[in-house]
Amino acid sequence: MEEKIKIAPSILAADFSQLGIETQAITKAGADYVHVDVMDGHFVPNITIGPEVIKDLRKCTELPFDVHLMIAPVDPFLESFVKSGADIITFHPEAGPNTQKTINIIKKLGIKVGLSLNPSTSIEVLDPLIDCLDLILVMTVVPGFGGQTFLDNQLIKIEKIRKLIDKSGKNIELEVDGGINFDTAPKAISAGADVLVAGTATFNGGPQNYASNISKLRNG
Repeated sequence: MEEKIKIAPSILAADFSQLGIETQAITKAGADYVHVDVMDGHFVPNITIGPEVIKDLRKCTELPFDVHLMIAPVDPFLESFVKSGADIITFHPEAGPNTQKTINIIKKLGIKVGLSLNPSTSIEVLDPLIDCLDLILVMTVVPGFGGQTFLDNQLIKIEKIRKLIDKSGKNIELEVDGGINFDTAPKAISAGADVLVAGTATFNGGPQNYASNISKLRNG
């Protein structure tokens, strides 16, 4: 029996005036993770939220918090995000200065670690690191803003990483983020994705539609 596809709604697309209620709503609707996009206006051209908001949202759900750090530097902020309630921290190798060191810090803090690959990032960056990872995130848009169009040219990258994961024998989740909707979700799944990050497609139509949106994304 195949494992079900996990859906990680990105709260970047939620109503920020009601983030707690929105988080409870996606929990009730069947989400598997809560995907939290953290942007600093430096590493990417947008500013979102920090540890204090995550800390308050932690009270609203028991779902794992999948925290995607699009910030630089990363290391000085890791402990605060873990203390705020992150269950998985994903970061970009371009954030530097030492990817292995950052992985080690996250592991030592006792949570799962993921590495995020931008459309321009080569999969070769994974070669010395794959045995240390719990999750690999493939960006199918250039990160910074929600609601962008899915980049079909990243499907080959997803397929190649799927093969790398299978060859490694490790229990590593393959997550895809960017432009995921009812049309593109099946493409990502066919290419090998385990987890789909979906913002606009999840939150479209209001809370009464969240459960059906999540089901459609998961099952096509």
